Amino acid sequence: METENKNWQLVSGTADMDIEDIIRFDYNNKTYCVYKLEDGFFATDGICTHEAVHLEEGLVMDGEIECPMHQGIFDIKSGAAISPPACEDLKTYPVKVENDLVYINIF
Repeated sequence: METENKNWQLVSGTADMDIEDIIRFDYNNKTYCVYKLEDGFFATDGICTHEAVHLEEGLVMDGEIECPMHQGIFDIKSGAAISPPACEDLKTYPVKVENDLVYINIF
């Protein structure tokens, strides 16, 4: 089973998230955000690249996450910074669903 690889970390059950939800996931002193969009689950770094603010309190809409502090916007799927003041992209991570459980690959 692929999830036995130590890089895959269990985040949540699929039923625990609704469309446009965010779950903060902390692992080894690093914060990640896992998102549920209409076409699946996605993951990015959980800290805004502009001001080191946690993104889990941000607004998710139309596949984008808006930082709660200065309203910088990132594309969730690509991590691209698409609205100032954010100008540095977020790192993205592979996500998979197995047996109704959501995993993030931390590499």
